Amino acid sequence: MMRSVIRLGGYRLQALNGDRIGRVHDFLFDDRTWTVRYLVLRTGGWLSRRKKLISPVALGEPEWSSRTIPVMLSVKQIKESPDISVDKPVSLQREVELHEYFGWEPYWSVEEGSEERPSGQAGEETQYARDTGELEDADPHLRSVLEILTYKVQASDGKAGRIADLLLEEESWVIRYLVIKTSFWRSAKRVLISPLWMKGVSWQDRRIIIDMPVKMIINSPTYNPSIPFNGDFEARLNEYYGRQRKR
Repeated sequence: MMRSVIRLGGYRLQALNGDRIGRVHDFLFDDRTWTVRYLVLRTGGWLSRRKKLISPVALGEPEWSSRTIPVMLSVKQIKESPDISVDKPVSLQREVELHEYFGWEPYWSVEEGSEERPSGQAGEETQYARDTGELEDADPHLRSVLEILTYKVQASDGKAGRIADLLLEEESWVIRYLVIKTSFWRSAKRVLISPLWMKGVSWQDRRIIIDMPVKMIINSPTYNPSIPFNGDFEARLNEYYGRQRKR
């Protein structure tokens, strides 16, 4: 099942004892795999100018009708978890602290390039990186969903619109499609592009780069957010772009 990231924004998070602990403010995704790694939790009061990060591995089955996502953590665990500044990028060092605090299995591996580096357990690699000071310099490749929703789309022969939403796969939390609004008019057409079809991203210029002409993008099958995304539409989309359907 595909879910709109924008619609997930604002969902309430509910702790183990049933207490509501705040709302989803943002998502952080890995720009190499386009996988959501954390939900950014913001509340009033006790979080102030800090943010708490919750991994999808700690989430229960969302209650779509009440717009609530259960979290398999207590309020105390979340309040005492490492603070993350809202004004700075999340470093790998902070991620390590977070995963060690909650006991989450690390999703990352240390970059290869040293013959002396231990291979095997992720914990051994992380400890090696800590001992050698590599954690402070490592780039965790985390990007804000709220930020990328401001990006423009650059086609091979001109501007093709802007990012209006992202569709993620509910089971894996992988962003499968970017929803592109082809103009700034209220009635503008919306189309889908997979991150796998992009040429790249200019993070500095805040642009998604697609090696296709504008006409090809705007003439692709229209995406209607009020209609559930299904296999038939995905098949049409892949056929139009001449892509192999994701299995």
